[in-house]
Amino acid sequence: MSTLWSKGKSADKMVEEFTVGNDRIFDLRLAACDIKGSMAHIKMLSSINLLEPAEEKTLSAELEKLLGEVEAGNFRLADDVEDIHSQVEFILTERVGEIGKKIHSGRSRNDQVLTDIKLYLREESEKFRDEVYTLFTLLQELSEKYKGVLLPGYTHGQIAMPSSFGLWFGAYAETLVDDMAAIYYAWLVVNQNPLGSAAGYGSSFPLDREMTTKLLGFREMNYNSVAAQMSRGKSEKAIASALASVASTLNKLSADCCMYMTPNFGFISFPDELTTGSSIMPHKKNPDVWELLRASANRVESVPNEIALLTTNLPHGYHRDFQLLKEILFPAIDKMHKMLEMAHYMLSNIRVNENILDSSLYDYLFTVEEVNRRVLSGVPFRDAYRQVGIEVQNGLFRADRRVEHTHKGSIGNLSTPDIKSKMDNILKMFTSQS
Repeated sequence: MSTLWSKGKSADKMVEEFTVGNDRIFDLRLAACDIKGSMAHIKMLSSINLLEPAEEKTLSAELEKLLGEVEAGNFRLADDVEDIHSQVEFILTERVGEIGKKIHSGRSRNDQVLTDIKLYLREESEKFRDEVYTLFTLLQELSEKYKGVLLPGYTHGQIAMPSSFGLWFGAYAETLVDDMAAIYYAWLVVNQNPLGSAAGYGSSFPLDREMTTKLLGFREMNYNSVAAQMSRGKSEKAIASALASVASTLNKLSADCCMYMTPNFGFISFPDELTTGSSIMPHKKNPDVWELLRASANRVESVPNEIALLTTNLPHGYHRDFQLLKEILFPAIDKMHKMLEMAHYMLSNIRVNENILDSSLYDYLFTVEEVNRRVLSGVPFRDAYRQVGIEVQNGLFRADRRVEHTHKGSIGNLSTPDIKSKMDNILKMFTSQS
């Protein structure tokens, strides 16, 4: 295998295969980020006279071509090349000669991979921002559409008080606001420029780190070179924690949908083509999508812990342990994109049972409503509570299905615009910090 740092002796083949592992597979998705980082770096090198203007022009033109190849899907890592950084430099040297070897001046693979990962995670966090907002918008639309349709509310798994589909959909919309805040925090963590920290202790070259920060669109830089290297693992964990927050929401939503779809509940349904059947029971409509969403969410929620375990007890500086972060986090990123897509697709086709409370099964949902009516008429709360309780025990309670809730966040006042305002305020923070 070709290595740019070879000192004349080849690594043992078993050692080489073990240490490279799956890195080449995951490195491919960093190709565009690696090239963009190199483009900014050589502009900076030219500005401090470590590259001639003509050399920078030649290298920039070739990197632009290479970026186009990546975007067209025509870029590959050669079988004998260890990582994306080596591949880009080898290609440049093949195409433009010796000046291709100059692009590594003032850099280490440590700050190079950090830059790649931060650029990549910044892009991914912005994709998740947009996907979560799309799901949020749908949930708010469903909340308003079904705000007048009552739904049993439960505590301890027991029938409790009247809820509504408006309240249910709206709850998940507002919960996504908290998840968006987690995505924003992760975006802040990764949106800092580590380029120029080299192996973690800076460089004797007069690097212009402000210039590369601006060229790469970072919000600011990791100033301290050691701190920049210490952000490896923390950046990945920040993104993983944000994904785990979203996954927690999708997990609970999936569990609700699996339960509400059962004939025992019958609150919601989906078109036949979005469910699966049984091999022996012709009546079955299984919620396989929601079950897999629920299980996938559980797996994503484990990722921050796995990252924490991998990075715990490491002293500062680079360690090869960090290489395994990619194979922990990158599949979780792919899975979360698909999960958000499927949740949106399923909810876009949801069918709501608008006559759930017609059944006498749900009469006792309205005991609290009756207690409150009596309190409003002047009966002390404890007396009203006791009166209704005795009526229930003696089979004398008759449900009055009128629901008169007016306070913010209740069945009668979903506060949909207020929840949207909360979300919009977080979204504005992304742009104001750019």
